[in-house]
Amino acid sequence: MMNIDIFCPIYNGYNYLEKLHQSIVKQKKVKINKINYLLTESSDESEKYLKENHLNYYKIKKSEFSHSLTREKYALKSQADIIVFITQDIVIESDLWLYYLTKSIKEGTCDAAFSRQITKYNNIEKYTREKNYPDKSRIVSKKDIPNLGLNTFFFSDVSSAIKTTTFKKLKGYDGKNLPISEDMYFAYKLIMNDYKIKYEADSIVYHSHNFKLKELYARYKLTGKFFKENAYLDEYGTNKAGGGLAKYILIRAIKDKNIKVLIRYPFDMAARYIGMKVGKRK
Repeated sequence: MMNIDIFCPIYNGYNYLEKLHQSIVKQKKVKINKINYLLTESSDESEKYLKENHLNYYKIKKSEFSHSLTREKYALKSQADIIVFITQDIVIESDLWLYYLTKSIKEGTCDAAFSRQITKYNNIEKYTREKNYPDKSRIVSKKDIPNLGLNTFFFSDVSSAIKTTTFKKLKGYDGKNLPISEDMYFAYKLIMNDYKIKYEADSIVYHSHNFKLKELYARYKLTGKFFKENAYLDEYGTNKAGGGLAKYILIRAIKDKNIKVLIRYPFDMAARYIGMKVGKRK
């Protein structure tokens, strides 16, 4: 049985930690080598909880945290067969979440996999999750680019697994400080180097947000900056992917007669669109 190292960045995550940790240690049919909490200096009791429960953690200065570099630094040290990245705000309800997430890597059918995400809110995120995380699994490779375009590189380290030797061979995130979309950056490298990625619909996490328009704008501004700095991705249809998602959300909201979503829709889409545009210009 392959052993697994789990890496979870923590920042002011006290309210998540106990439930998250307990859901991890209850996982069945897997061999967890080590659970690594990557703790950015926090103002809550996250560190106190980690200390009192004798959990393994590494402390990071707030000014030094990086979504890509922090993950890369500690994952490259792993001696486990599989590395798993998660975020502090997921809710794991199944004790087979990790088994399904890593199953295909163990079987040799892919080198990376990511979980299905479901939101507990009845907002726009409900429809983005439906579109991006359907109920059927799939494996993608370079041959899927003509059909899927940018979505070939869709990957999420909210809950993902990567074969450790592959992560090291591809040199992680190449030492780049990526404030967002580090998962897509690595997925592109996987696909272009002839590796396969599996979307594993049987591995489920609940991941819920209710972003304010200002927060949404800021996220998409960062995303726009990412695409500017990695302009090679544009040739795979960034606008087409975004337009398809916007259309899906509108159709589903109308079908559900989701009035709150329909009222929010034009403002939400505008925040995303303008944020991307501004991010690409700066």
